[in-house]
This record gives sequence, C-alpha cells and structure tokens, in this order.
Amino acid sequence: MAQATHVETELADQPACWRRAAGLAADEAVGGALPSPGERVAVVGCGTSFFMARAYAALREGAGQGETDAFAASEFPSGRRYDRIVALTRSGTTTEVLALLAGVRGTVPTTAITADPATPVRDAADDLIVLDFADERSVVQTRFATTALTLLRARLGLHTDAVAADGERALALPLPDGLTECTQFTFLGRGWSVGLAEEGALKMREASLSWTEAYPAMEYRHGPISITTAGTATWVLGDAPDGLAEQVAATGGLWVAGRLDPLAELVRIQRLALAIARRRGLDPDSPRHLTRSVILPA
Repeated sequence: MAQATHVETELADQPACWRRAAGLAADEAVGGALPSPGERVAVVGCGTSFFMARAYAALREGAGQGETDAFAASEFPSGRRYDRIVALTRSGTTTEVLALLAGVRGTVPTTAITADPATPVRDAADDLIVLDFADERSVVQTRFATTALTLLRARLGLHTDAVAADGERALALPLPDGLTECTQFTFLGRGWSVGLAEEGALKMREASLSWTEAYPAMEYRHGPISITTAGTATWVLGDAPDGLAEQVAATGGLWVAGRLDPLAELVRIQRLALAIARRRGLDPDSPRHLTRSVILPA
C-alpha cells in the first residue's frame, strides 16, 4: 500500500480538530480577541483563508452579530472604518496579510488566527489566536482552514458536535458513482456555504488540476448551467433551490446533493480531489506552481 500523503493524513484529522476548536471557542481569553456583538468587522485572508473569511462573514451577519465584510487581503478598502479586523493566515508569513496589518497598526484592533506563532504575524497583530494543533505540512490546505472556521462558528453559537459527526461520515461514505470520471465540476452554495463552494473548487484545481467553477446556487441558472452536460458534475453544499436538481438531470449532468453539514460536504470534496489526483498520477503534496505560503520580494 502506498504511503499516505500529508494532505490525506491532515484531511482525515479534521473532525478531531473541530472538536478541539469548539472547546477553545469557549475560552474567554480567546473570545476576548474575537469580534463582539455589534462591532463592524472586516475579515481578511488570501486563497483558502479568503474563502473561509467569506463563510464567516455570512455566518456572523446572519446571526445578527453585526455588519461583517470579507476581503482578499490585497483588496482591503483602506478608507473604510471597522471596529476590528480579523486576519486568517495559516503560515503567519503571507505578504499581503502582513502588509495590511502593518498599514492599520494603531488605528483599529486586529486579531490574527494562525497555525504558527513563531512567525512575523506574532508582532503584526494586536491579538493572536494559535491553532497549532491544526497546522499542516501540506501545501494544499484542509484542516487549518476548516478548524479556523469552526472556531469562529462555535463562538457564534452555530456549531454542535453533530458537525464533527457529519465530518466523520464524510470520511467514511463512498463517493457517488461516476464522480471521479467527470471532466468538469461546479460547486454551489447559499449564504455561508458559497465560500465553502469556492473553496471546494479551489481544492479541486490545486490537488487534481480539474476544471472547476463555483457560484451562488441561485445564480447557476443565470448562465453557468449552459456548460452542464453528460460528463460534468454539479454539487450543492446545503439546501438546493427548488427544481434545480431536475434541471441539472435534464442536461445529462451528474447531480450531487449535499446531505451533510456544508463543512462536512467540503471534506467530501477534498476526498474527491485526492481521488482524482491519484487517478491522474499526480502528487497532491506537490501541486503545480504552488508553495505553502506566498512571500513576495520586498
């Protein structure tokens, strides 16, 4: 049997990491570094962390906790006022995140959530939350991103152990028949799961070099469905709009209904990415053109 890749090992560890993060969210020292109800908040990140930021922003606003915006760190609107900025950065070294934190220093409280406290983000942010138990050796992010989102979700009171139980099911359930033979994949979400759909599409591109897209589910019928045909798959994370499954079936495309918690559905997509990578003879620990952290020259 071939030795498991780093990303396979880390992917499988997610339910345990989520349980630890949920416990950490109850720690008032951690809670004091996170946004308070009523604060106007910006959440920033790059790549996977940006998509987790988008998911959290939708969750926080939906919970009535206050206006919450998400930005790629490079696109933060410097003239806009916020009560707190939360930065997600697995490595703690990403150039755009560090530049943003340096640029707002002393003008707005900042919190960074990272896997490695021994990095420049330690001095760049006012508050630091460390999820070192979810750190990764892989370039392709899995457990750190979902664990950071679980921490934030649990602090909002929106996480239960049923999510981790669904994560365990996501690791055990077989993938739908015919899915690994598809040549194009579209991921759909609603509300907070739009960010997860975007992350699922990114994971497929990174690990398996697949042609993938992601959209808000209600937008899919406004053009993107035109590419759907035999040999393509459309996967919805969470509840699907009425009638969409039937419309996809009529195209000949494969419809995958998300029946687990959307975060657990993301785990299934991560598994799909690895299955296709193996099928294509790719090494998901060495994705093409990528490094673990983007550090730009000064």
